[in-house]
Amino acid sequence: MNQNEHPLNVLVVDDEESIRMAVDRVLRRIGCQVFTAANGEEGLEIVARERVSLVFLDLKMPGIDGMEVHKRIRQIDDSILVIIITGYATIETAIEAMKQGAYDFIPKPFEVDQFRLVAKRAIERIHLSRDAARLEEEQRRTLFDLSTEKSRTRSIVEAMPNGVMVTNSNGQVVLMNEAVKRHLNLDPECEIGQRVEDYVDDQGLCSFVDHVSSDSIGDQEEPSCELCLGDDRYLLVKASPIQGDHQEYLGSVVVFADISPIKKLDKLKSEFVAKVSHELRSPLSTIHEQMALVIQDMLEQEQTDRDQQILSRMQERTKGLIKLVEDLLDLSRLEAGAAYQEAQDISIQDLLPRLVDMLQDQAGEKGQTLRLTMTEEQLRPVHADPNALECVFNNLISNAIKYSPEGGSIHVRLESSDHFIQVEVEDDGFGVAPEDQERIFERFYRVKNAKTRFITGSGLGLPIVKGILDDLGGQISVKSEPGQGSTFTVTLPTTR
Repeated sequence: MNQNEHPLNVLVVDDEESIRMAVDRVLRRIGCQVFTAANGEEGLEIVARERVSLVFLDLKMPGIDGMEVHKRIRQIDDSILVIIITGYATIETAIEAMKQGAYDFIPKPFEVDQFRLVAKRAIERIHLSRDAARLEEEQRRTLFDLSTEKSRTRSIVEAMPNGVMVTNSNGQVVLMNEAVKRHLNLDPECEIGQRVEDYVDDQGLCSFVDHVSSDSIGDQEEPSCELCLGDDRYLLVKASPIQGDHQEYLGSVVVFADISPIKKLDKLKSEFVAKVSHELRSPLSTIHEQMALVIQDMLEQEQTDRDQQILSRMQERTKGLIKLVEDLLDLSRLEAGAAYQEAQDISIQDLLPRLVDMLQDQAGEKGQTLRLTMTEEQLRPVHADPNALECVFNNLISNAIKYSPEGGSIHVRLESSDHFIQVEVEDDGFGVAPEDQERIFERFYRVKNAKTRFITGSGLGLPIVKGILDDLGGQISVKSEPGQGSTFTVTLPTTR
């Protein structure tokens, strides 16, 4: 059921209390407003008083029997769907009820899944009937007159270099300019009036347009999506809803802009960054390893502290450059779809202990405590590239170690909720000021204050984490206060 609609009023008339209670529970779980009656007289009073759309009616009841109740319901409102429930059902009884206008029947005893299937089918029928009635009303206020209007606005639209398409709330195209036809390789003589999918063979775009045409987007940023046409051709599609005098949604205006040159430039940029980063990583790693050997030799030869400090600082800077190169490579992989490059089902309950154990030495160097708490129940796996998922949690735990003081504590928690897993990384470190909490997910943004200015970093870790989670349909949030530590919470969908 559409969340914007009022709950459907459903009446259950049955003299067995257990049946009424069972049916009530099932119907409420699928979003219905349920009324119950123990006999026909009570049920007819509810029909007369409430706007009931669906009735589940027992045939054999004391007083007025079900067939007579059904007859009177149809006299009150023949648009109400009636489904017969009977433990005495025969083919003849079912046929007679259907002849009198009953929508369906279900025999006792019935399974919950069987009942839910029948109920959902009837509810869908009601919604379809309502949609048809709504469309009839919209026809009086249709946008189709735009297709024949020879106005100044139409002339401007036709002259625009970007494609413009106008749809109604049913997804039918009521106007499109010549640029749309060029962008989509349509026949210049093609007629309007068909649904969007008849012009564009892309289910994601069609769903996007349908949503904007019929649902409020509130104060959200103007929705957009990308459409790939093959042969390195890409269109950026933006849509805005059209509202009537009573704030009802009549359709949408969809604008198509050719962004193929921009995408090509982005691809060249990513390839350049990846190539340069790859070429830099090997020599930097060699320099870092050789400097470690030099420092070790100086320690053995008892060289001056000053020389050792200089080389140690150089080694730290080299290490920072290597991390920057690795982040740039991760960024290139992310832009190439790293979250699903080699996707497989991954158990977070196996991944986190391995990562925490690997980072224990890093925490130990600062005298910190790093611990992991996991739920005991077996969780569903996450479908993703293992390297991308490891990058997410490695970044978060490493940041917690880096931005916590000597002797600090880092706590990693794994929990589950419905079809999602939730991982929290909590520390008692320096914290993040409120004005920085949104910006820390921007590329190259780093929090700089007296406590963090000596900490090296590229400002790419958290943006990479957020990018991977966005691709996986997950989320990341942060709660933090300066001087009180931070908690980063990752939510990821599991396989179903």
